[in-house]
Amino acid sequence: MRTLTFGMNVSLDGYIAAPGDDLGWSVPSDELFQWWSDRVGATGLALYGRKLWETMSSHWPTADQQPGATPAHIEFARRWRDMPKVVFSSTTSTVDWNTRLVTSNAVAEITRLKADDGGSMDIGGATLAAAAMRAGLIDEYLMLTHPVLVGGGTPFFATLDNWVNLDLVESRMFPGGVVLTRYKTRR
Repeated sequence: MRTLTFGMNVSLDGYIAAPGDDLGWSVPSDELFQWWSDRVGATGLALYGRKLWETMSSHWPTADQQPGATPAHIEFARRWRDMPKVVFSSTTSTVDWNTRLVTSNAVAEITRLKADDGGSMDIGGATLAAAAMRAGLIDEYLMLTHPVLVGGGTPFFATLDNWVNLDLVESRMFPGGVVLTRYKTRR
């Protein structure tokens, strides 16, 4: 059975995007960017909601070909293109870059994917992760908390019907006061 991790940059007040989908507050240090790149390189399958897919696919497929691309950006772009991905959307019609599109029941498909053999899975995107969270499918929560209050926007955590008890399994400090915390779901 595969492990499903929900991991995102998050503001101190709990948002993954500020109002207007502003992500300017979450620009990573070189060390944090490398950490994300290594994570992408180790991910067996990435699950994306439509909005996150649109954000990532609008930049990373050709980021390594842009003037001034750093070696770290070139590496991340290659890893991102190579990483197997599934996009869940009822409005997107085409995907590319080692990606499969699912337009049907996301929770049923994620449940099926978790039961498969293979590497770990990461899930990203607030709406998709919220559905998996409410269904009890997320095994780990990984937050990279930035020292900023954005006052609103897209929350990291969904409204839940029941408590989810967690165990802290990792913490780490990055430059700029960013703190990684990783929790496992207590089953």
